[in-house]
Amino acid sequence: MKKIIAVDGPAGAGKSTISKICAARLGYTYIDTGAMYRAVALKVLQSGKDAVDVASDIQIELDEAARVFVDGRDVTNQIRTPEVSRAASDVAKIGFVRKRLTELQRQMAARGSVIMDGRDIGTQVLPNADLKIFLTASADERARRRFEELKAKGIAADIDNIREEIIARDKQDSEREIAPLAQAADAVPVDSTRMTIDEVVAEILRLAAC
Repeated sequence: MKKIIAVDGPAGAGKSTISKICAARLGYTYIDTGAMYRAVALKVLQSGKDAVDVASDIQIELDEAARVFVDGRDVTNQIRTPEVSRAASDVAKIGFVRKRLTELQRQMAARGSVIMDGRDIGTQVLPNADLKIFLTASADERARRRFEELKAKGIAADIDNIREEIIARDKQDSEREIAPLAQAADAVPVDSTRMTIDEVVAEILRLAAC
């Protein structure tokens, strides 16, 4: 059984949902690195401080229920807004922020039996992970999923705008100088466009057992 699993992929591919379910099935710890960048972005937006200053002393905690706490405050829902998503992409380009959060992520992974998802886990954060997955889906499908997620939360959204934001986010994440979004050479690609959640989970669990 693979003890350290890295799941990378573009925005809206379902990394968090799939990784959370797989972690629960395996009895592993789920580490949502995207939530950590969103947490920094949220604090930057709320405090007006520089991202480097925020990252220097921010306290981020992830509990077993996948809730996210910033300085002891539950921000699980607040970090999932489109505004925070856009800010998180900008924050993620800052070298000091990435270095600081990468250190925290590696400390979490050192305990073993973890599933960590993000955009550069297999290439930068955990290059020696036992299993690397690159999870993706078409831009149209990712936009549809995001639209349904926001609608379920009562957040007004336009699916065309979401699609445009996803495409722009893909470009920005793939072209950034520091730790760009990329599929690791030894990662297993999984295209979930026409797959159900259960089918994707089953495939990853199969790979984890190999």
